[in-house]
Amino acid sequence: MGVEHYRGRDPFTGEQREFWVADGLLSEEPVAGATTVADDGWLIPGLVDAHNHVGIAPGLGVTIDRARGYAYADAAAGALLIREVGSPVDTHPLDEDPRCPRFLRAGKHIARPKRYLRDYGVELDDPDQLAAEVRRQAAAGDGWVKLVGDWIDREVGDLAPLWSRAQLEAAVAAAHEAGARITAHVFGYDALGDIIDAGFDSIEHGTGLTPDLIDKMVDREIALVPTLIQVENFPGIADGADRFPTYQANMRALYANAREVYAAAREAGVAIYAGTDAGGFVEHGRIVDEIEALAGIGLSPLQALAAASTQARDWLGVPGLTHGARADFLVLDADPAADPSTLRRPRHVVCSGLHL
Repeated sequence: MGVEHYRGRDPFTGEQREFWVADGLLSEEPVAGATTVADDGWLIPGLVDAHNHVGIAPGLGVTIDRARGYAYADAAAGALLIREVGSPVDTHPLDEDPRCPRFLRAGKHIARPKRYLRDYGVELDDPDQLAAEVRRQAAAGDGWVKLVGDWIDREVGDLAPLWSRAQLEAAVAAAHEAGARITAHVFGYDALGDIIDAGFDSIEHGTGLTPDLIDKMVDREIALVPTLIQVENFPGIADGADRFPTYQANMRALYANAREVYAAAREAGVAIYAGTDAGGFVEHGRIVDEIEALAGIGLSPLQALAAASTQARDWLGVPGLTHGARADFLVLDADPAADPSTLRRPRHVVCSGLHL
């Protein structure tokens, strides 16, 4: 593909932007021989899905080709940067495909036997080996590690923590020493206090947050990825757990209170980012649904967009529309702050310089 030229407006600043695309990279300096592809419209960096599992599908058995198809679906929807927070499949071969999003991986989920979905991750018989496993998964990933903070304990009949405070503190230290950040899946309340006090970098889901825990997250700059469209599946998850009525009631209560919890987190100043949790109950390619759901907890359309674009990229350390960056961006016909639905019909989706 030859050199391309784009001009349009930045919805975050209202200013005109102009750049060129050559060899899959973005240039803010003119490049000779360019063809002007867009001379108007709105330009935004590729969207960010900060909680995604390209290597997971119901029933497992995902091949790299199947994972590629999921990645294509996410990219076509505009999600050109994915934080893959746990996958039984090594999706690094997708990095060689310019039509795939850019990935930041967390390796495999770290859990305990019978305390997570079977065969999805690493199951530690000895929980004191958590720090050692964190080091292994940090080496296998791209700057993140993910552990399961709570899951149903069949002896208790409800959500319960998987790790002690000392084990969590050792895990955080191991991740940070390895140059990685660490996050945790947490649905309920009981596991959150130790995870937050241990100094995790983000919380996934977080439906059990309380005002005191929210304040701690703000003080410690711990991010939240609420996966709102996944939370919509909580009633169905509860319906399928007839053997555990306490767990059923807890999941239904977490669902009923979720929007109030997330609104409180937003009002307190917790950094919130968009993530779909695609790969299990959620189909790939739904990043715009998650952006619209963020508006339902009080974010403005522009704030919700930033949570899935500029702010999320800053958080993950991946540049957007800057000189020398990978050419991942969308061209829209209308201002997404005024008309969020324009995200569903982009004029162009450019992934690593290629038009999807």
